[in-house]
Amino acid sequence: MAVPITAPAPAPAREPYFGIVLRAALWLALLAPFFYSTYGFANWLASRRDHVGSIVYAWEHAIPFVAWTIVPYWSINLFYGLSLLLNTTRRGVDRLAGRYLTAQVVAVACFILFPLTATFVRPASTGLPGFLFAVLGGFDKPFNQAPSLHIALLVIIWDHWRHVLARHRLGAILRPVWHVWCFLIGASVLTTWQHHFIDIPTGALLGFFALWLFPAKGELPFWGFRPTTDPKARRLASYYALGAVLAFAGAAAGAFISADFLILLWPALALAIVAFGYAGAGAKVFQKAADGSVSLASRLLLLPYRLGAWVNVWAWTRELAPQSEITDSVFFGRFPTADEANRFVTVVDLAGELERPRGVTCRWISYAMLDLVAPPHDRLERAVAAIELARRRGTVLVCCALGFQRSAAIVADWLVVTGRAHTAAQARKKLAASGRPVHLHSEADEAA
Repeated sequence: MAVPITAPAPAPAREPYFGIVLRAALWLALLAPFFYSTYGFANWLASRRDHVGSIVYAWEHAIPFVAWTIVPYWSINLFYGLSLLLNTTRRGVDRLAGRYLTAQVVAVACFILFPLTATFVRPASTGLPGFLFAVLGGFDKPFNQAPSLHIALLVIIWDHWRHVLARHRLGAILRPVWHVWCFLIGASVLTTWQHHFIDIPTGALLGFFALWLFPAKGELPFWGFRPTTDPKARRLASYYALGAVLAFAGAAAGAFISADFLILLWPALALAIVAFGYAGAGAKVFQKAADGSVSLASRLLLLPYRLGAWVNVWAWTRELAPQSEITDSVFFGRFPTADEANRFVTVVDLAGELERPRGVTCRWISYAMLDLVAPPHDRLERAVAAIELARRRGTVLVCCALGFQRSAAIVADWLVVTGRAHTAAQARKKLAASGRPVHLHSEADEAA
């Protein structure tokens, strides 16, 4: 029988650059006045207060004033506009503008609610640095500190240009130069005595949040949000939200004792993102791709949560075999290390919260799902089909975090769909015979 030849899908048409420039110009026409008006308003409000506090570590007094670093400090304004122009699609312009807008709205809100002041008095400067400092002093007062909007925008712009340069034929040469220049921009907020140290990590956290909220690729985490109707998902969302509130309260209260407590803002944001996922956004909050990789913003923002997830994996599975065979070279189990994964031809990964380990060389297919709740029906069907196709290539590992629920549910469905088990009860018995704890959603729902 002749095999039909399918023509390759045509490449998407390249958008006219004029439309991209026009979109960028329109965004700049909105963002520039919005920035100066809100930034100035926050400064004005702070100046009317009787007292504006500050957070300064003792070691910061040893930071030297380096006048020429005002040049890299100012250069971010040039890259701000150029970045909007360096896009290949209007959607790319919109995503970048969304990041800018997010950083500006959140930072200005913090400046209004929790103003801080810079305490160092700069010495006089001459020449070009003196001119740039004079222009800066014309609109910038010492009150807009944490989170540093300068650092937040630097994170956004650095990430944008590193991807642009990766596509350029001279990228191998220019990317190291770009990283060095961005380091100078970041350091300049201290060496120009424009900011205190606490403004830097809080500004970076805001920058990565903006990257997460408006990723360059893939779905927006908030797009299509529908409040979940699953009681268990709502309960889990409330638990994570409570954790986020407690961590934020700890940061706010602890800051009166030591600025070090502000590190709790990081797990507070991570838990809030996970709560948002269970509340209705779904597993896309983890920004996990089909190959098991996650975005840089997700990797950094959710690091406190992922560390907790790995501790949970170790606590529950340390005395169990990592994987168990079911039948016909199909295994299921906990999330593997790179060495464990490479013993299989294919890994079908269902753990939305965990990133594919480095050093994996086997075929990796990810269907990101939330833990402890029933998987979406369409994703379940695709995962079941992927197991059967992968099995024809060789051994298959179906994994989730612990190997107790998501992987068990998908393998049970695969057993029934392919006729290896006639009923769900038979599939459950096959899984139980593996010696691993198995908690299928139907059983959990009945218990609840």
